[in-house]
Amino acid sequence: MKDLFSSHSVDYSRYRPTYPAELFNFLQRLCESHERAWDCGTGNGQVAGELASIFEQVCATDISIKQLSQAVQKPNIKYTRQRAESTSFPDDHFNLVTIGQAAHWFDLDAFYSEVKRVLKKDAVIAIFGYALFRSNTETNEVIDHFYNKIVGPYWQPERRYLEENYQTIPFRFKEIPIPQFHLRQQWSFERLIGYLNTWSAVKSYEQENNENPVELIRNELYRSFGDIESVDFTIIGRIGRNNV
Repeated sequence: MKDLFSSHSVDYSRYRPTYPAELFNFLQRLCESHERAWDCGTGNGQVAGELASIFEQVCATDISIKQLSQAVQKPNIKYTRQRAESTSFPDDHFNLVTIGQAAHWFDLDAFYSEVKRVLKKDAVIAIFGYALFRSNTETNEVIDHFYNKIVGPYWQPERRYLEENYQTIPFRFKEIPIPQFHLRQQWSFERLIGYLNTWSAVKSYEQENNENPVELIRNELYRSFGDIESVDFTIIGRIGRNNV
């Protein structure tokens, strides 16, 4: 797994969007038992924190110590630094494995083999993330230009899986249809700028050009977005059972 986020772990914790409660309610209903869950590629523990309200024990892993240092702390969450593709967990151990906005960075063949090893039979795997957010028409135009033209060449190839809504990602589990979920929030302009600065392509652009590309659109973006505006993230993903 590529580590593209350690350098801005504090901003990642502060500005990245969460996921809607409806998604976790759906996962809860799918799981026959709620003993143990594994949140893989946990980052700052956003998903792990939600799972801790559902499961007796949550194991959360990431390769970034800096990300884990910012993680949500709850008594029934245990964080460890481990690769997604090779863990120390026992066989047939988990009722649920979640991967939020991270699966496209994994060696998927190796990861799926590991998931099949540690998941109980008929237990659930949930890969999910969020599409490029939408706001008002003018802001969408600014963001689309920024995403595609300014930082477009700096996205890693794996980003295509997100752009294709995870529908083209390899998947070795019995598929479960997913309802459409949205995360709708009111964001300040500061929150928007902070979020854009967590993009991996922004960091890559900055390293290569010695300037922050977000500053290139700041004024235009403020004119369209204002001090506060609504943002809408469509939740994307694949969910399946371990019986294939």
